[in-house]
Amino acid sequence: MKKKKEEIQETGGVNTELQQALILLEKEKGINRETLFEAIENSLLTACRNNFGGHSENIHCEIDRETCNYYLYADRTVVENVEDPAVEISVEDAMAINPEANLGDTVKVELKSREFGRIATQNAKNVILQKIREEERNSIFNEFSSKEHDIVTGTVQRYIGRNISINLGKADAFLAESEQVRGEYLNIHERVKVYVLEVKNTTKGPRILVSRTHPELVRKLFENEVSEVADGTVEIMGISREAGSRTKIAVYSNNPDVDAVGACVGINGTRVNAVVDELGGEKIDIINWDENPAIFIENSLSPAKVVSAIVDGDEKTAKVVVPDYQLSLAIGKEGQNARLAARLTGFKIDIKSETQAKDAPGFRMEDYLLDEEGEYGEEYYDEDGNYIGPEEYEEEGEYAEEDAEVSEDQVEIEGEDSDGDEGDPEA
Repeated sequence: MKKKKEEIQETGGVNTELQQALILLEKEKGINRETLFEAIENSLLTACRNNFGGHSENIHCEIDRETCNYYLYADRTVVENVEDPAVEISVEDAMAINPEANLGDTVKVELKSREFGRIATQNAKNVILQKIREEERNSIFNEFSSKEHDIVTGTVQRYIGRNISINLGKADAFLAESEQVRGEYLNIHERVKVYVLEVKNTTKGPRILVSRTHPELVRKLFENEVSEVADGTVEIMGISREAGSRTKIAVYSNNPDVDAVGACVGINGTRVNAVVDELGGEKIDIINWDENPAIFIENSLSPAKVVSAIVDGDEKTAKVVVPDYQLSLAIGKEGQNARLAARLTGFKIDIKSETQAKDAPGFRMEDYLLDEEGEYGEEYYDEDGNYIGPEEYEEEGEYAEEDAEVSEDQVEIEGEDSDGDEGDPEA
């Protein structure tokens, strides 16, 4: 900062106290030092105007960024008769500052901050504190907005009714009751991983909304535990989850030498068990994704074995036949296994046992006509639902198997409801 020696009275040395305070604020609050310098300059200018009067454009403040010494001055015009002391200075007073000053020249008159009154000093302090608070809020917002749709680790701080405040270090997150796993109780001071749903910038600071039930929480946990998922070798193609109970994930390997399911399970189940532990013991089925929807649906009903699966890609429906003794396993307790499979595949699934399928239209493979490419086409039934046989059948179109798009549809389940065990996770 270059100034004429006769115009500026340098204080000399280094303002160590201010320098250390700036370093501490920059480190703890994450506030840029230049922003702090600007806040100090503005506060000093405000105090000068309140204490000495004058126009805003003729009062200036300069701070040496290296020594942290500051210089306050007012530009005043040299005149013979002073009418406004805030902007004018006599020839005699101007020559005392600069002997070469002449009428009409502008002289920099130093203002002593020690002469500030109590009110001016308090106002300056408030300006600095307000700026620090604003920059701290902006810094926290920018930090956590970059973590939106990602997972963070926090500490359970307190319960607010049925909601929970999670301390993330620089800010508190809000875990609403609707985003908590049913039956899961988090102890005070317990460390948990949560999924950041949204970060809002409010007048009171960032408001961070997090979740423990979101399906993407499972995806992010696998990305942290499985290096093949993190680098893209193994892709998670879909997730269906009933938080606290069971999750199904479909995985696909872009490398033929890498087993997608094996990579996610890990040696002796170490990788999947780490995710299960983080989710409080929630069961996880890991299945292979397939572009053929029939095969994908068969895999999705794991651990049940499937005899046949006939899908309608246009209607997004599937008719699945399972062994008699596997019906309850395929449906799952209260229909959970079939429901999760339907969400994962995007198909409405109708499940029957082999015995039930014998008398159910559309469940027998022989009820379908093979087209020229060997695919199953329309059924051998007339408009009234009567079986007419292949010799009387008039072809009305081909049965298409198209790729499934993941959506959440209802599951149509026929047969006996079972409360039997669903089996261990595929992992």
